[in-house]
Amino acid sequence: MGSFHVILSGCSGGGKSTLLAELSRRGFVGVPEPGRKIVEEELRGDGTALPWIDLTAFAKRAIDIAGADKKRSADETGWVFFDRGLVDAAVALQQVTGRSIHEVLAFFERYHEKVFLVPPWPEIYVNDDERQHSLNEAISEYDRLTIAYQELDYETIIVPRISVEERADFVLRHLT
Repeated sequence: MGSFHVILSGCSGGGKSTLLAELSRRGFVGVPEPGRKIVEEELRGDGTALPWIDLTAFAKRAIDIAGADKKRSADETGWVFFDRGLVDAAVALQQVTGRSIHEVLAFFERYHEKVFLVPPWPEIYVNDDERQHSLNEAISEYDRLTIAYQELDYETIIVPRISVEERADFVLRHLT
């Protein structure tokens, strides 16, 4: 039931994971970002599928994980919120290899038509072990994602810079 699968995308460090946690706290199913899972796994071992070492390997793993997450969530009823997903991974792969996002996504069911984008928010942006890129790189990624979602005919909705509770209310209002 892809129509109930909603993407939270946008700028790294813009509050997507915090928003997902709030929606989950309210009883909705939340699916964590594939990229964070990959980085955590790679940092625990000798892995090189890290975005700052091998972006191609990282993006391919993110596509695999996002596809599995989407498939695993197919039977959920109600809204299922994804912190990033297939489109974000396909955009990363396109950036590094030139492979078309349309080609990569052709085998997957679409997400809900409304995609919620968190804009760059310099005041809360923080680097950590899993997020080593600069704010400027995050903003460039945000621009690529905005263009890609529009190119794929999704309705992009910019989430305002307000409290997490208000952000969750904003998302839910746009879905009902």
